Amino acid sequence: MTSLLTNNGAMVALQTLKSVNASLSETQGQISTGKKVDNAKQNAAVWAISKTMESDVNGFKSVQESLALGESTVAVARQATETVTELLGEIKTRIASATGDNVDRAKLTNEITSLREQISSVVGAAQFNGLNLVDGSATSTEVLSSLDRANGNVSASSITVDGVDLDSGGYTAQNVFGINTDGITAANDGFATNVADGATADIEVDGTLAGLTAGDTLTLNLGGQEVSYQISAEDIAATSTTEAIAVGLKNAIEDQTTFDASELSVDYDASGVGTGDTIEITNNTGESMNISGQYQNAGAGDLAALSTLDISNSSAAQASLASIESLINTTIDASAAFGTVESRISIQKDFISNLSDSVKSGIGSLVDADMEETSARLQALQVQQQLATQSLSIANQGPQQLLSLFR
Repeated sequence: MTSLLTNNGAMVALQTLKSVNASLSETQGQISTGKKVDNAKQNAAVWAISKTMESDVNGFKSVQESLALGESTVAVARQATETVTELLGEIKTRIASATGDNVDRAKLTNEITSLREQISSVVGAAQFNGLNLVDGSATSTEVLSSLDRANGNVSASSITVDGVDLDSGGYTAQNVFGINTDGITAANDGFATNVADGATADIEVDGTLAGLTAGDTLTLNLGGQEVSYQISAEDIAATSTTEAIAVGLKNAIEDQTTFDASELSVDYDASGVGTGDTIEITNNTGESMNISGQYQNAGAGDLAALSTLDISNSSAAQASLASIESLINTTIDASAAFGTVESRISIQKDFISNLSDSVKSGIGSLVDADMEETSARLQALQVQQQLATQSLSIANQGPQQLLSLFR
């Protein structure tokens, strides 16, 4: 039935044209923005996920900046410790020269003083953006390393970088180690001796010492294995401080070295050489062993013993040689620690960069338009629009055909 009042064909054609125009408008929007989901109206769930991940990507940028800053700071500290190690090596050669006779000790002393001042200069200058990790001013620093999302909650993770104190000032010598019959030449804060296979070294904690405080540290080096003992408040308060320290050192040697009882025998003798409280170390390793010791007072920098180096005679130079060896080991350990954490920061920085790229790719797969498909759909919709317009035009011409019935 044809009606002058209701044109069903035109209504159908108009609805089709509206649908085509809507799809065409959406497709043109995707082409202009490059996204198939540009707002929450189009797909609320996908849009919400993409915005959450985009915020994480922005956070990764801050993490990368933090890691870059941290890497540079640690690199400066590592370079400083490596330079100090080289300078200490130079000092060691001068001390080694001083262990012999017929040497110009005054010139060697001047050279050691100059190298010590250079070490102080290096340590003082080893800062990045105001942070110095080697002068004792910073015990540690945190480097933001990642933003972790779990169960909708975000938490920050960081890499801890421990600082070191390579300051060479603030040292007060203590005559901790007493004389024995195996080469420890005087009551001093450091010593060095060589123990032949089968021989025993008697290391005495001097009974006349005074001024020790809790936190002072005694370090021994036995054939390359380092032992550290920190004097406690209980040691200071003990009836016999020297006995408490000697026993503590004996236990530290047994706990911190890998020698078994057949290789190294360690005994405590309350009535040893001198004033007593002696550790007897018997070498059964099958070869001679260098044993050295160094006192370090609390609050002083790790290189404070530089100020006590003495090469006034061969015997003093021998003790100083042991001290410098301990200091070199300290800076080597610091360099290794900084190198390890610098490598970790570098790995984390690369990971965060790759992670950021992966997240961006994931966001793109959710919201980016497939331009090949979208452009093909645009052409199809343009054709459909033309056909729908033509159909609407034909449908609107239908009622005009009724005029022929009235002629």
